[in-house]
Amino acid sequence: MTGTGTAGRRRRRSVELRRDEILASTTETVDRIGLEATRVTDVAKALNVSPALIFYHFGTKDTLVSEAFAYAVERDLARLDKATGAGKDPVDKLRRALRSYGPTGAAKGWRIWIDAWALAQREPGIRKVLRGMELRWCEVLRAMIDEGVSDGSFTCPDPDAAIARISALIDGLCVAALVYRTISREQLRGWVAETVARELGIDPAALS
Repeated sequence: MTGTGTAGRRRRRSVELRRDEILASTTETVDRIGLEATRVTDVAKALNVSPALIFYHFGTKDTLVSEAFAYAVERDLARLDKATGAGKDPVDKLRRALRSYGPTGAAKGWRIWIDAWALAQREPGIRKVLRGMELRWCEVLRAMIDEGVSDGSFTCPDPDAAIARISALIDGLCVAALVYRTISREQLRGWVAETVARELGIDPAALS
C-alpha cells in the first residue's frame, strides 16, 4: 500500500508539474499573440508536445486560455503581496504596491490584462478572473489606506470612493501608455503619485 501510495503521489505531482509548465508557456504565447488568437497548437509547438496532451489537461482551448490568464493573475498577485509585505509603514507599502501594480519593465501582465478586458465582454471565465483581480487589488489598497488612516499617515474621508478613482485612473493611464502610447511611463507614474497623494492627503514625493 505504501509503494502504491508513493507512486500515486508521484503521478499526481507529475501531472501538476506538467499543468504548471503548460500554463506558463501559454501565458508567454498569449503575451506574444493575444488571448483570442492563441491556439492549442501554438502552445503545443512551443512545448514540443502533442496537442492531445494539452487537451488531456484542459479539455478545450477556452479552458486553457482562461486558466492561463488566471495563472498570470495569481503570479501578479503574489508579486503584489510580496511588495506590500516588504513595506515598513503604510506609505512605504503603498509606494511599493503602486510600483508593483503599475506597468513596469516589459509590462507583460498589463498587456495580457488589456487584452482580457476586450475578451471579457464575451467570455464569462475571463470576466470572472478579471473581477477577482480587481477585488483583490481593492482589498490590498483598502487595507493600506485603513492602516494609514488609523496611524495618522493618511487622511481619507471616503476610502471606497478614493479606491474607485485610483483604480480607474491607473487602468486608463496604462491603456494610454501601453496601447495608445500617448503618454510615457514617467508621466504615468507621476500622475498616479499626484492623484493618490491628493486622495490620501500626503506629499506626492513620498510615493516616488
